[in-house]
Order: sequence, then C-alpha cells, then structure tokens
Amino acid sequence: QVQLVESGGGLVQAGGSRRLSCAASGRMFSSYVMGWFRQAPGKERELVARIMWSGDNTYYADSVKGRFTISLDNAKNTVYLQMNSLKPEDTAVYYCNARLGLLNYWGKGTLVTVSS
Repeated sequence: QVQLVESGGGLVQAGGSRRLSCAASGRMFSSYVMGWFRQAPGKERELVARIMWSGDNTYYADSVKGRFTISLDNAKNTVYLQMNSLKPEDTAVYYCNARLGLLNYWGKGTLVTVSS
C-alpha cells in the first residue's frame, strides 16, 4: 500500500513560481511511474508530467514543457513539481499519482490558483 500526500499549493501571481511536493509512504520500487496530474474546474483530469521512480524517462505535457520540472528525492520518498512562469490557465487541483501495473494510487490533491 502506498499513500501520497501533496503539499505546496496556494495562490500565486501570473509569472510566479511554485513548488509542489508529494510525499510517498510505503515501499516504492524503481518501476513505479510517478505522475503529476491536474484538474481545472469543469475539465477532465490531465497528465502534467511523469517520471520513473528510478529517475528516468521524464515526460511533460506540451502545455507545461519548458516551464515545469518534475524531480524526485528517493532518500526523502518525495516527488516534486517545480512550476515557473505560471499562467492563469495553470489554475487547478494538482494530484500526485503512483502507478505500477494494476496498482494505482492517488493523493487528495493540492489547489494552485494563479491570479492574473
């Protein structure tokens, strides 16, 4: 069983930065795929970025490429999402996800609001 707890959300002005953290508890394997998703009001949840627990194979959605960076600290069992040059359209609840085969875990989310 894996539990994920996100933190770091809040209100930020357009053009600003924010770093989200996802603390994972439980046994993590290098094959886990860690992802950050987001869901804006009235929209479907979408993948923002993902990384293997081994640190390999990062992926970014086109909408955040060049602005967001996903990283992890295995010693702290934590995944980060550094968000720069934030835009109002980045406003959403951001969710951390861990997936390994049929195993699929979600955090409860953290709200990021970007004001114009």
